[in-house]
Amino acid sequence: MDEVNKSVSTKIGVLVMSYGTPESMDQVEAYYTHIRRGHPPTPEQLRELTERYEAIVGGVFPLRANTDKQVAALQETLGQLNQGSDQQFVCYQGLKHARPFIEDGVEQMARDGIKQAIGIVLAPHYSVMSIGGYIKRAEEKAAELGVEMSFVHSYHLHPKLIKAFANRVCAKLDQFKEGGANRDQVKVLFSAHSLPERILKMGDPYQDQLLETAGAVAAEAGVNNWQFTWQSAGRTADPWLGPDILDTLRSLSQEQVEDILVAPVGFVSDHLEVLYDLDIEAKTIAKELDMRLERIESLGTDPLYMETLAECVMKQATDLK
Repeated sequence: MDEVNKSVSTKIGVLVMSYGTPESMDQVEAYYTHIRRGHPPTPEQLRELTERYEAIVGGVFPLRANTDKQVAALQETLGQLNQGSDQQFVCYQGLKHARPFIEDGVEQMARDGIKQAIGIVLAPHYSVMSIGGYIKRAEEKAAELGVEMSFVHSYHLHPKLIKAFANRVCAKLDQFKEGGANRDQVKVLFSAHSLPERILKMGDPYQDQLLETAGAVAAEAGVNNWQFTWQSAGRTADPWLGPDILDTLRSLSQEQVEDILVAPVGFVSDHLEVLYDLDIEAKTIAKELDMRLERIESLGTDPLYMETLAECVMKQATDLK
């Protein structure tokens, strides 16, 4: 009996959180309604979002599988790095806008007898409007169910994360070079999802962390010709962080820049903001401007990224002992 209790007491839950995505086209409206805090989209808004999904998935919906694969790969990596330890990590998934919701993940941990847990988000940079929201929801549910939780707030300068991004930047720059471009003349645009400008007055670290990541990746990749830009801003009355990548492309065209490599370091997986906003919308503008635009591959289940997450979780777990 003591051995059973010991086994349970050393099992630590890992709540892996991300934004979430519909699993099929018929779920798009419910998904968008949840994002809009229960307010259904107008027919025009729904049509626009549906058209974007149709453009990137063509009736097949692989986006949800990306997160599933990342959670499974993290579970495997934690097992490999944690061999011989008296702690056992068990991963659970919690999504912001789709099932299983963040609260569902915490509930499942509690049902499984988990008493201690660590939360981590599949996004490296902290903002009170993004990561802060995930943590708040998980904390509230954990407190209700008696699960002790701590959180990884950010990991934007983890050396293995920087290396993973730099490897992808270098790989694409090599392709530009093979195509006859001068590597040093390729403009590298680091990008991330924009947020309302008001976060700056709040002292939010989001923008600074992103610039630190971009600078570190550029240094690791040996890139001097780079700048930061924003993408995927919401359509609200409030101003959002800019310039937007489409405006940046137009400005670079006037500067006679011909080759662009986009490195969306604010994202770790292929989804709408990458596959549509960059691969379709930004590429269309670039083509109209007679520019060549390429994008680095998303991290996905890259071993260096999985080790980044695993090492952050394991470090956080030392505080639970």
